Amino acid sequence: MKSRNAERAPPHRFSYAGLDRVIHERARLSILASLLAHPQGLTFRELLQLCALTDGNLNRHLQVLQLARLVTVTRALGPGRPQTTCRLTAAGRKRLLEYLEVLEQVLRDASHARQADVPPAPRPAPART
Repeated sequence: MKSRNAERAPPHRFSYAGLDRVIHERARLSILASLLAHPQGLTFRELLQLCALTDGNLNRHLQVLQLARLVTVTRALGPGRPQTTCRLTAAGRKRLLEYLEVLEQVLRDASHARQADVPPAPRPAPART
């Protein structure tokens, strides 16, 4: 027997197909959010600090994001040692913003369901005179 809510929801309403598996992984979401907040790009060291990742972990996640064409990684000789800079691509920005829209829908759905489950606040007892 179906619940009343299941009968009202359109088919596949809660499938959230827009939750991109490449982006959804916590470390990659952290990297992309950091780069979205810094459109000029961030150095490898800055990303390490902002995302609390190890060198190897960050490097591997950046490879996945590069293969998906979400970020660019450039290596240039800086003062003293080579410097790696990471930037969000235009396509990466678009995909991340689309992903965030779907995530916002998940939050709205969860909030709506939570509010429906919350019993009404008890009414204060009438004042006795």
